[in-house]
Amino acid sequence: MSKRRVRPDELDLWRQVTKNTERLDVRKVFQPKPTKPAQKPDVQPEPNPPQPLTRFEVGERSRKRDSQAALPPSIKDRLSTDPVQMDKKAFIRLKRGKLLPDARLDLHGMTLDQAHGALTGFILRAQSRGHRLVLIITGKGARHDPHDPAPHRRGVLKQQVPMWLRMGPLGQVVMQISEAHIRHGGTGAYYVYLRKNR
Repeated sequence: MSKRRVRPDELDLWRQVTKNTERLDVRKVFQPKPTKPAQKPDVQPEPNPPQPLTRFEVGERSRKRDSQAALPPSIKDRLSTDPVQMDKKAFIRLKRGKLLPDARLDLHGMTLDQAHGALTGFILRAQSRGHRLVLIITGKGARHDPHDPAPHRRGVLKQQVPMWLRMGPLGQVVMQISEAHIRHGGTGAYYVYLRKNR
């Protein structure tokens, strides 16, 4: 393949470009720039002061439970800090197990998808029928495996149900959530107090 010759108009263009340019000194471009020596700070940082040793006697319980430190507050703790939205006297009776639920739903043996659908339908039907207090049975969940290195709470449904009850569309219907009294299932069940159907 033969080389193409440069046309006169291309040669003119090249001359115009090179007329305003300067030759590049390759030695300056590729020479490393001298580095300035690092300046030492005037003030030396203080070393970390030694932490005082904590005395520990044989047989004494640890002050900090590391296994629980990684876990968020339990559902019981979170529910107990919720403000009381319903009548306070009725709430006291509810906590003592004196109020009887109008209806109940047992979620044992359901997957999360099944339980979510069943819970949503049940709560909306209960409110449309004029029920005020319903009982949701989640179960306590499988016992903790002592050989499991990851800390976690028992019972997936037990953890999920209160969150579902606070989200739409159920959040607008539910007034109060509380763990059930021992006679209605204790820590394996929830009382759900519903708003009046308008």
